[in-house]
Amino acid sequence: MHLKVKALSYITDQFTESVIREMTRICDSVGGDNLSQGMPDFEAPAEIKEAAIEAIRKDCNQYPVTFGQPRLREAIAVKVERYNRIYCNPDTDITVTCGSTEAMISTLKSIINPGEEVVIFEPFYENYGPDTILSGATPRFVTLYPPHWGYDPQELEAAFNEKTKAIIINTPNNPTGKVFSREEMEEISELCMKYDCYAVTDEIYEHIVYNGRKHVSIASLHGMNDRTITINSISKTYSVTGWRVGWAIASKEITSRIRKVHDFLTVGAATPLQNAAVVALRMDESYYEKLCARYLKARNFLFQLIETCGFKPYMPEGAYYIMTDVDDLMKKFGVEDDFSFSRKLIETTKVATVPGSSFYATAGKGKNQVRFCFCKKEETLKRVEKRFNLLKSM
Repeated sequence: MHLKVKALSYITDQFTESVIREMTRICDSVGGDNLSQGMPDFEAPAEIKEAAIEAIRKDCNQYPVTFGQPRLREAIAVKVERYNRIYCNPDTDITVTCGSTEAMISTLKSIINPGEEVVIFEPFYENYGPDTILSGATPRFVTLYPPHWGYDPQELEAAFNEKTKAIIINTPNNPTGKVFSREEMEEISELCMKYDCYAVTDEIYEHIVYNGRKHVSIASLHGMNDRTITINSISKTYSVTGWRVGWAIASKEITSRIRKVHDFLTVGAATPLQNAAVVALRMDESYYEKLCARYLKARNFLFQLIETCGFKPYMPEGAYYIMTDVDDLMKKFGVEDDFSFSRKLIETTKVATVPGSSFYATAGKGKNQVRFCFCKKEETLKRVEKRFNLLKSM
């Protein structure tokens, strides 16, 4: 006898599990080099680790203040005033979350009503689409075009209408490495004001920029402070992606709602790691200069390597990813799409990448692209170079 059961949520049929994390699992199963998931394989700064250990020793191991330890919120406020030109009240305008991932879903759940729409640039970090759907909104996608990943202003405005509630901006951008210019940010801010909607900005790679590019926080622009939610984390800048300490900065009214959603999603980020994050945010300027120098060297090395191996990479302006065209190599491998290519690459070289179409919602886009990350030790990249010698001989 078969019992009838009610259908499960149709909402989760609208997206897949993370392709990035799937590629990591495949890579781990063959003992390969993981250039798919954006997690550094080198040591985090010693002073940050020591701060976490000291906090544990001092028994800072119980529930924190739900929306963030006061010292951490104060440190965030000081840093964003200095670096981002964002002025906020640490008591009312900041919510500390379990990474920027939770900050994003908490934010969208706090501002969206069912039936509204969210504008998203594609290619996009794979969480944004599912987060929008889980929040009850419909995503509207606007394409960033290679090689410089610019958008068409007419296409952007056409995505806005009376149902638009927010636009998600990721700068520096994952996966493209695009750094949105001040002029682009001003254009976006004008649309936000024209259509009375919010800007939700993921600025997790803010300190990783190259070639004289400058990071611009849209909340710092005229008229945007009260209609922007700025999301960030210690994960990428301080090489602690597993710590899951992030935050959302918004007006008091929005923050009060984010805090409620956050409370019932996760209660709070890890207490000892919040204490360590205070130390991280107080690092002096030399730390960020060394970080950029390290990633610039790694970027140039990997770019040149994959170019000589038959890839057609697009030079990133920020973050630590390289998007590349793989048309010619797909023909060599005898495959027809990015997923088959990525699996064949692991099989042939034990190097993992991410299929480009996983960053697009529009059918057919990205099927000739893959993404590499270069947040790796020099020895890892040198080992990749040896593995890729196989490609040169094909």
